[in-house]
Amino acid sequence: MFKNLMVYRVGQEWQPTVEQIEDSLAKTTFVETGATQQQSMGWAPPRGIEHAPLIEDIGGHWLLKLMIEQRVLPSSVVKRRTDEMAERIEAETGRKPGKKQTKDLKEQATLELLPMAFTKQSAIRVWIAPAQRLLMIDAGSASRAEEVVTLLIKELPGLNLHLIQTAEAPATCMAAWLMDGVPPEGFTIDRECELKSVDEMKSVVRYARHSLDIEEVRQHLSGGKSPTRLAMTWRDRVSFMLTDTLQIKKISFLDVVFEGRDSSDKDEAFDADAAIATGELCKLIPDLIDGLGGEHDFLAAGAALAELPAVATRPANEAQPATAGSAEPAPWD
Repeated sequence: MFKNLMVYRVGQEWQPTVEQIEDSLAKTTFVETGATQQQSMGWAPPRGIEHAPLIEDIGGHWLLKLMIEQRVLPSSVVKRRTDEMAERIEAETGRKPGKKQTKDLKEQATLELLPMAFTKQSAIRVWIAPAQRLLMIDAGSASRAEEVVTLLIKELPGLNLHLIQTAEAPATCMAAWLMDGVPPEGFTIDRECELKSVDEMKSVVRYARHSLDIEEVRQHLSGGKSPTRLAMTWRDRVSFMLTDTLQIKKISFLDVVFEGRDSSDKDEAFDADAAIATGELCKLIPDLIDGLGGEHDFLAAGAALAELPAVATRPANEAQPATAGSAEPAPWD
């Protein structure tokens, strides 16, 4: 059900009901792209059944689905049509179109070609765990996740989110685990990782289906390379890829998780899969955060800064201390 997760902390003041969220999402339901529209985005029933609710409550976990449809128009096709139009103008007037006119021709070519373009649909799942004050977005990239966050904040009144941050940087922890071969309790290191240098060369070394408990890996780390991805397994139940930006990617539930699940009914299968995924990941995520030193306490950091003695004067060129955020982390259930 989930493949990649970005994890956000929900502000304590946001406590809506399922009905309130349903009403808010209903204002921007998914509609297919128009003939000259490049992209359409809107909310659709998570079950994939027409006219079903836009939010599903499965055991206290709320599931949403954002549908995106794009018209696929290769840039090479647009360029070819733009060149044809420019050549016709040159033949008729005896002069080549200028930069501004060429830009207008490109826009005209795009509008002309869009109705003939194929459409491609994709879906992004959003999972809200209100009891834990967490919101997870199943997006393949941070930029796409931020688009969804912007849309959610716009459409759900009072919603306040910040990306989970840990006390220790994921790259620092992953390097330590690879150096000493000791990951956090409950986790094992798998056979895939990516190491990248931080110098101007930006050299990259990737291991796939390869033991990582070798001297070569430790030499790369000692030489200044930093882990950007590391494959891991949690309690022999869930495998995933951890990134240096705290993304949880390539999530895969192992066979033991699905023991006893036997349902041919589509609705029952959706409920069972959702319950399994949220149940497992709601335990994995706090264990992972604990393994990274715990969640960064913004309130404590802010209080510590507030207690610093006041400085009467400060040189104009001296750096000012950074201020901490105001979001408050909640204890895990």
